[in-house]
Amino acid sequence: MSSAPKILVFDSGLGGLTVLREVVRARPDAHYVYVADDAFFPYGHHSEDEIIARVVPLVGELIAHHAPALVVIACNTASTLVMSHLRNAYSVPFVGTVPAIKPACASSRTKRVSVLGTKGTVKREYTRRLIDDFAQGCEVTLVGSAELASLAESALGGNDVRDEDIAAELAPCFVGDDAVRTDTIVLACTHYPLLLDRLTRLAPWPVDWIDPAPAIARRASELLGSPGRQSDEAGAEMIFTSRRRHMPSRALMPFFGGRVPA
Repeated sequence: MSSAPKILVFDSGLGGLTVLREVVRARPDAHYVYVADDAFFPYGHHSEDEIIARVVPLVGELIAHHAPALVVIACNTASTLVMSHLRNAYSVPFVGTVPAIKPACASSRTKRVSVLGTKGTVKREYTRRLIDDFAQGCEVTLVGSAELASLAESALGGNDVRDEDIAAELAPCFVGDDAVRTDTIVLACTHYPLLLDRLTRLAPWPVDWIDPAPAIARRASELLGSPGRQSDEAGAEMIFTSRRRHMPSRALMPFFGGRVPA
């Protein structure tokens, strides 16, 4: 059998598992190295310069050690800051994660779209440019959550997270009245789909939730080329920059097709 292509998936924590899940579905023939930079989590608590100074050399070390065929930056905060730096510094192909404003605005019927992200992501000039370029007449509400990523990380770790705390972070996304109100919400942080069932239940009215992960998976697959036969080298491994080892296996199983990596 042919050697499995290696894909490095990088995030500040465990939110990138929502991207990994889709990429694995698209390319089961690959071997995955998932890196959670939990020693620096959450990125929203650091300045832009600190994130750039942290991520660019760290990703370089990971590339040197693992020699991936492709790197997926499964983090909106990092992607809106470091993609140009990474592409200038390293020759490996990169796929980033950015707010899915274009498809959200294209599909909105009421022309009321909210972008739910970290405070850092929603204040980026990159995000503002996406709105300028792709709003298509929509009124776009930017909602910067200080706590939702941490709540998602805590919930995945098996801790109790109160509905009230999630609802408080979600509430500013819902604007308008019965006639013209928000009908589409962009999940502009890869952690947020971890809470999608609860977001849907706690929403004051039904909306479409836009998760960029399937599009990221399609782009990653395109860059790798035609899939080969699954080899014995396909699979996944996880690395935590804090060097912690224990993770609740039941929480991780859905992201690895029922197979928990070592």
